[in-house]
Amino acid sequence: MTLNMKLDIIHSQILELLQKNARISNTAIAKQVGISSPSVAERISRLEDSEIIEGYYTKVSHIGMGYDFRALITVHAFMGRLQPFLHKVKMFDEVINCYRVTGNENIVMEVVLNNKLHLEIFIDKLITYGEIKTQIILSYVVSNNPISKK
Repeated sequence: MTLNMKLDIIHSQILELLQKNARISNTAIAKQVGISSPSVAERISRLEDSEIIEGYYTKVSHIGMGYDFRALITVHAFMGRLQPFLHKVKMFDEVINCYRVTGNENIVMEVVLNNKLHLEIFIDKLITYGEIKTQIILSYVVSNNPISKK
């Protein structure tokens, strides 16, 4: 459905503004892109209907929620263990993002953890599914950068 919608410069500007602040008002968007507020609302509705806008999210601090750190964990699934893992990973509260990827690893997860002991316990849950590699996230260089059409 997204391929059927032609994006113009106004759509791109609206998308950029919403990606920077999903709570921005239609009136504020209208002032910045030079069209009426009802036109902004109609364009946003079409972007939602065409599934270009997939949803709206609140960014929550892992520190504020009591997690000391985030980590990236990759899994190279053992033969016959990928499908059971794909089912099980949905049940782990620690996992905030999980991707099935190409390459040597099958899975990349972003997780939040309380401390090193929590990491160790979590890795122990994963170890029966495959080879695990862990990288602790130190800081963000780029985070949620707006996507724009080139």
